[in-house]
This record gives sequence, C-alpha cells and structure tokens, in this order.
Amino acid sequence: MAKRTPIGTLGKGRRGISTGGWVLRGAAAGAAGTTALNAVTYLDMTVRGRPTSSTPEDTVEKLAATAHVAVPGAGTTRANRVEGLGALTGLVAGVGVGGLFGLARAFGFRAGTLLTTLSVLVSTNGPMTVLGVTDPRTWSVADWISDLVPHLAYAAVATTTMDAFDR
Repeated sequence: MAKRTPIGTLGKGRRGISTGGWVLRGAAAGAAGTTALNAVTYLDMTVRGRPTSSTPEDTVEKLAATAHVAVPGAGTTRANRVEGLGALTGLVAGVGVGGLFGLARAFGFRAGTLLTTLSVLVSTNGPMTVLGVTDPRTWSVADWISDLVPHLAYAAVATTTMDAFDR
C-alpha cells in the first residue's frame, strides 16, 4: 500500500508494471510536461511581447567549447544548427527527467509536483549556471517568475500523467 509523505508517496501502485515500462511512461510524462512548459513559455512571450531566451544556444556554444567539438557550418547554417541543438537540449532534459521519475516510480517512489518542479529547475538551470551561461543570484523577481511558472506547468502535467499511469 502507498504511503503519503511531505515530498511524495512511497509504495507500489496497483499495477504490476516493469521497470522499463515505468521508464517509458516517465519519458512520455516528461514529453507531456515539456509540451506544457513550451506552451506556457510561448504564451508568456506572446502576452508580454518578450523575446526568446538565448540561454539554450549559449549553453550549446559553451558545451561545444568545453568538449572541444565544433558545431559544423558557417554563418546562418551554423547559427540554425546551434538553435536547433538548443531546443533539442530542452526536449532531452524534459523527457530525461520524466524517465528518471519513471525509474523512481518503478521502485515505489512517487514525486509530488513540488519535488518535480525543483528537480526540473535544478536539472535545467544547474548546467547553465555551472557553465557560466546564467547566474540565478542576479535574476529579478520577474526573471524568477518567468522561469518558475513554466517549470511548474511541466511538473503539474508530468506528475498528473504519471499518476494516471498508476490507476
């Protein structure tokens, strides 16, 4: 039987799903959460008329420089590749975090929306902070809200999706 705790729920659900099955379900929940995150981000851009963030592309540039790997192409072609890679890193992060939460679910742990939000914030902003792309200590309240709200949408959708798989 499952037991609720302040950070999530421990215990097995009613269905006998394999570990691999939970990882795949988690990845699907992460994809759904990533779609929600993107929708909230684009809505914010539309409502406030704000530009897109350059942090995904800046992160790709820093990662490529750190790994001593050149992004092929020149001019616009290279810039387009970097932009595409930036978007892909967000998708990989969202699906990957979902997969990890699916793995945790296979072992009986169910993360709540708050823990999922915090995990996604750390998994996305952590590498950018370590690479020097951004510094959350310098963010304004508006910056924090602009970052927190989409990640909260991710967590709510991913958590709800994972819970639906356990019914």
